Amino acid sequence: MDSIDPAQYSSIAGEYAAHAAHAPYNALYDRPTVLGLCGDVAGRVVLDAACGPGFYAQEFEARGATVIGCDAAPEMIDLARTRTSPHTALRVHDLGTPFDWLADESVDLAVCALAYHYVNHRIGFLTEMHRVLRPDGMLVISTHHPTADWHRLGGSYFTTAPVTETWTQGWQIAAWRMPLTQITAEIADAGFVIERLVEPIPDPAMAASHPRTYERLTTTPGFICFKLRKTPT
Repeated sequence: MDSIDPAQYSSIAGEYAAHAAHAPYNALYDRPTVLGLCGDVAGRVVLDAACGPGFYAQEFEARGATVIGCDAAPEMIDLARTRTSPHTALRVHDLGTPFDWLADESVDLAVCALAYHYVNHRIGFLTEMHRVLRPDGMLVISTHHPTADWHRLGGSYFTTAPVTETWTQGWQIAAWRMPLTQITAEIADAGFVIERLVEPIPDPAMAASHPRTYERLTTTPGFICFKLRKTPT
């Protein structure tokens, strides 16, 4: 396997949405960190790249943003539509292909939450984000922490390759494993600089609801997040 099916979540879209609504890694780890990096979005145009079932799009809209969303799985777009207003522009789109439906410098903020590790053509995706962002625009990405993948999968830390794993729910999910050097090289090659790099600490509420997961994530990173600023072309 040298690539990943961008619509691999199609068959489990409903199950995933029910899971991610309350799962600690999603609701109490990724979302609080990513939303914190996004800051005030009121009055801004936000692109939710790989919007999934619409949890971020719903939150951005509630905070006063104009939201554009896309996902490679049509079933995810259907679910996102149930969480957003009719004015939210949602469409089926693979992040590894050109965003030719978005004009240059038309977006204030782009967010790619827990999806970068599924993108086959990551440089192409980042280059397109650079194009559609306004000169002062930002891109926020959350993805697997490279050391977490290394500890779990073994082998060489420096491997860049897609790997299929079976999650505890029985889902078989493929994702790219890659070292931090690879991620930061892709960021730089696409014309971004790192404004903030965050290794999340879980929301304190996780200590009560999922104490073992909380203990693990306060001692070992699970995800890594970037707030990226575009540089002039």
